[in-house]
Amino acid sequence: MQYAKILGTGSYLPANRVSNDDLAKKVDTSDEWITTRTGIKFRHIADEGEKTSDLAAEASRRALVAAGVAADEIDLIIVATATPDMQFPSTATIVQQKLGIANGCPAFDVQAVCAGFMYALSTANAYIKSGMAKKALVIGAETFSRIVDWNDRTTCVLFGDGAGAVVLGASDEAGIIHSKLKADGNYLDLLNVPGQIANGQVCGSPYVKMDGPGVFKFAVKMLAKIADEVISEAGYTPDEIDWLVPHQANKRIIDSTAKHLGLDMEKVILTVQEHGNTSAASIPLALDVGIQNGQIKRGQNLLLEGIGGGFAWGAVLVKY
Repeated sequence: MQYAKILGTGSYLPANRVSNDDLAKKVDTSDEWITTRTGIKFRHIADEGEKTSDLAAEASRRALVAAGVAADEIDLIIVATATPDMQFPSTATIVQQKLGIANGCPAFDVQAVCAGFMYALSTANAYIKSGMAKKALVIGAETFSRIVDWNDRTTCVLFGDGAGAVVLGASDEAGIIHSKLKADGNYLDLLNVPGQIANGQVCGSPYVKMDGPGVFKFAVKMLAKIADEVISEAGYTPDEIDWLVPHQANKRIIDSTAKHLGLDMEKVILTVQEHGNTSAASIPLALDVGIQNGQIKRGQNLLLEGIGGGFAWGAVLVKY
């Protein structure tokens, strides 16, 4: 059987690191208020001239080095983002150009907000398993700081910018074992950015709108359910999961998922305190951190999962 195996990972965070105390100088909040409710201590914010594609390209360069793969060996590029550089072309084609990949490989974006990397990884897996690609570059990258209202303490404290990338390669060795994606548009009002560009202007609010309690309730329920499904459908048990690599939105949601699976928090990769919610970038960022600091080792079973506006959610079981 042909598998899509993780050959290397990389990540990038903007240099501007913003603490809760920094935010407390701008909006009516405090370190205690933010930490108690979310677990977030810091987030990174892109500079004015720093675009999503810049973050994505740098994370990709690091992933390619880690994988020992030359840029021109890549035959598929998928970028998961809700904050593209422009309406079109895709951020993936811009990254392709910045990496100097001139082999004509397909490059496109997927948009499932915080679940975007799950959608991108699953899509790349299908390409590789079908023989349509041999080496894929899968990226989650966001500049969410551009779409939050910095006067709204309920949302501006949550989000940060960053990028994570994974190089997948066709292999006879086990890699991505099973993945599952879900969506339900009936809940779109819980989390969205309602604005759109029409006739040369933005119609509607260009900022994140969120029903926090509603999102929390839905996320806890669906993440537990899809984790159970992916593990059981693959013929595994929760005891065989070495690491949970979750979307880093809120520590209380992460705690709930780990508890449901019976996993000790020592088996959870946790970066929300340092990165905040980086949407589609959060899972590949956390994955790279876990690998770089020596927690995640070759041969271990990883459960990646995330949920985002739509709602859209997904989980992927991987042997690293």
